[in-house]
Amino acid sequence: MAAPLVILAMSAIPTVRPDSFLTLHYRLAGPDGATILDTFVDKPATLSLGSGQLAPAIEALLVGLHEGAEASFELPPGAAFGERNAALVQRVSLALLEAHGEPEAEYAVGEVVEFPTPDGEGRYAGVVRELGPGWVLFDFNHPLAGRAVRFDVKLLGVM
Repeated sequence: MAAPLVILAMSAIPTVRPDSFLTLHYRLAGPDGATILDTFVDKPATLSLGSGQLAPAIEALLVGLHEGAEASFELPPGAAFGERNAALVQRVSLALLEAHGEPEAEYAVGEVVEFPTPDGEGRYAGVVRELGPGWVLFDFNHPLAGRAVRFDVKLLGVM
C-alpha cells in the first residue's frame, strides 16, 4: 500500500492590512531632500495602522506590502499632509495668550507653541510666523502641508 501523500503548506509572508500592527524603519523627507524624521538611525518604530500615528495617505502606501519589503514613495504636494489652508494662519492677541497661556511668555519667529484643545483632552501646535504690537501671527497648518514628501520604509514585522 502506498504511503499517504503529505502536503506541507508554506507559511504565507504577512502582508500589511489597514488594521495591521507594524514594526518598521521609515524616513520622511521634505521637497528639498532634508530629512524630517528618520528611524533608520536608531530603534525602529512600532505603530498600529488606522490609529492616526501616520498620515492616512502614507498608511495607504503601506497596505499590501509584505514583511521584509523595502520601498520609497514620492508624494506630490499636498498628498501627504493636505494643502495649506489660509484660514489656519491666525493673528492672536497677546492679551488672549496671557489669559489662557503662560503669563509673561515670550514668543519668537519660528518657535512652535502648543495649545490645549477646547476640551482639554489633546494638544495642537502653531508656528510663530510674525510678531506685532500686541499680537502674534500663528500658522496652524502642518509644516509639510502643500509640500512634496518622500517616504522610505523597511517593514520589519507585520501582525
